Amino acid sequence: MRVLILGGDGYLGWPTALHLSDAGHEVAVLDNFVRRQYDHELGVRSLVPIEPLRARLDAWHEVSGKRLTSYVGDLLDAEFVAATIRGFRPDAVVHFAEQRSAPYSMIDRKHAVYTQHNNVIGTLNLLFAIAEENPDTHLVKLGTMGEYGTPNIDIEEGWLDITHNRRTDRVLYPKKPGSFYHLSKVHDSHNIEFACRAWGLRATDLNQGVVYGQQIPQTARDPRLATRFDYDAVFGTVLNRFVIQAVLGEPLTVYGSGGQVRGLIDIRDTVECIRLAVEHPAEPGEFRVFNQLTEAMSVLEMAKVVANQFPGPIEVEHLANPRVEQASHYYNVRHTGLVELGLRPHLLSDTLLESLFRIAKEHRHRVDRAALRPTVRWRRTSSPVRS
Repeated sequence: MRVLILGGDGYLGWPTALHLSDAGHEVAVLDNFVRRQYDHELGVRSLVPIEPLRARLDAWHEVSGKRLTSYVGDLLDAEFVAATIRGFRPDAVVHFAEQRSAPYSMIDRKHAVYTQHNNVIGTLNLLFAIAEENPDTHLVKLGTMGEYGTPNIDIEEGWLDITHNRRTDRVLYPKKPGSFYHLSKVHDSHNIEFACRAWGLRATDLNQGVVYGQQIPQTARDPRLATRFDYDAVFGTVLNRFVIQAVLGEPLTVYGSGGQVRGLIDIRDTVECIRLAVEHPAEPGEFRVFNQLTEAMSVLEMAKVVANQFPGPIEVEHLANPRVEQASHYYNVRHTGLVELGLRPHLLSDTLLESLFRIAKEHRHRVDRAALRPTVRWRRTSSPVRS
């Protein structure tokens, strides 16, 4: 199959491109490199050095004998998006090309507006390009479990059958997102569902949990193929941050009581979920939703897993929660669709964190300790609270 990866230079986009290429697909990557610019804006960098895209592409050709096509441009440029779809004619488009950080979207008005404009308008341009240039293309869109929030009922896979005043219907599951970033993803989901219903497009929305890990078999074949390892409080995921803090001998910083429950998924399972979705496309007119996680646990439980596997003493520090969220809550998520397609998940309890500890130790000299502390607050004051 011909697969176009949007955001193909990013943390998940790059390893997904290699995983699909290794599986025999003809892969193209598209990026505007804005994720690298966020590092300059925030004064941080990936723990693991990453090569420029051109060097990555050459390295993959050297180790695999396969070439990836590359496109450089922005989804906000509608003509560019249409020309890319028209030129490559993908069977599937995998859409990672969005600003993905909740804290980044909550810095101030400018960052909130940027996040929603970038994410929502870019996806709309993509939907129109697919509809007008190649309507049979299957859109595989990376969503987030954060769209649902933490409702006091079971979370279904995207849809909910309801009965109201003795009448029944099937509706998109109600959303209660927790940041302007998560809100942008909700808008995406509604726009994509409408395009499927109105235009007959086919789409799979993958509501992903917190990703941990940095290597898949393909990226481990050459250091030049490494993907990002973000640890800072704006873009770093919580479990990766805990690993860095353990290696540095610092307390694991848990926001509030740590009772907030999150869905989790290993990066190796993320790329496999994408492959399964690509190779088993939705039907024309279908908006299909999979909850892309393999298990759920509280933030404090994650800290305890890291502490138990790290070969040394670990302390936990409870910080005032900079976010607006429930301290503890009900959380029961249905996530059977991808397992039914063939996913064989890695669970955190079965995953050896030694590889992550090793990577963190090797690159500990690159850590900015100040970047580990939260600097963005959800509640508004007269000016953003940043240290």
